[in-house]
Amino acid sequence: MTPYRTTDVVDVTPRLRMLRFPVGQAYLWRDGDELTLIDAGAPGAGQPIADAVRDWGHAPQDVRRIVLTHFHEDHAGGAAEFARISGAEVFAHRLDAPYVRGEAPWPEPVIETWERPIRDRTLALLPPRPAPSELPDAVSESSDGDLLDFGGGARVVHVPGHTDGSIALYLPAHGVLFTGDTAAASPADGAVVPGVFNLRRDQLLDSFGRLAALDTDVACFGHGDPVVGRAGAALRAAFPHSRVG
Repeated sequence: MTPYRTTDVVDVTPRLRMLRFPVGQAYLWRDGDELTLIDAGAPGAGQPIADAVRDWGHAPQDVRRIVLTHFHEDHAGGAAEFARISGAEVFAHRLDAPYVRGEAPWPEPVIETWERPIRDRTLALLPPRPAPSELPDAVSESSDGDLLDFGGGARVVHVPGHTDGSIALYLPAHGVLFTGDTAAASPADGAVVPGVFNLRRDQLLDSFGRLAALDTDVACFGHGDPVVGRAGAALRAAFPHSRVG
């Protein structure tokens, strides 16, 4: 398979680096010599992630955990490859973990009419979905409110709607929020918007509101540029408008 290469690498903060792919992005968080990967790109992204880790002055084995915000192929597809390179533990919410492990067929999103052209362009840029050999050997399951051992205590926030087991990760010690695909930044103007390609849009909007209530300075999305500075205010400003229609 042709590697699913990064198209850009951005230092968001001294501790936080964004890896942008043809579709979506992943993030590296640094605690001293220890790293955490949030999401893992599509199938074929494992080696490019390892290269990005080395470019940051670390070895792939410094990545101790891979935390998946949900099971979709542009977020979880590279997890198995990079886990085998690094030895990192893979985490997913208990409701999405069976899909990450390949134990059940994936539920397909409900595509709104206006989303169809976006969906077609997205699928054209993605490799095929992971084969069984490209799935993680093991996935540790998380639940709402769990604390993961990075960033001073990263809280798992269950935000269903995009998928049943979608999560966000909130680092209150640093004011950093990883939203997965519950929220995004528009490629047109950078405005914060709810995510697309959802199982249940109404449920996603409720989850969006839960994230908007957090005290956040930096918000990192699955798609679109992060908001650095007063990110919580940007999420709250977007929330009433997300209810329109």
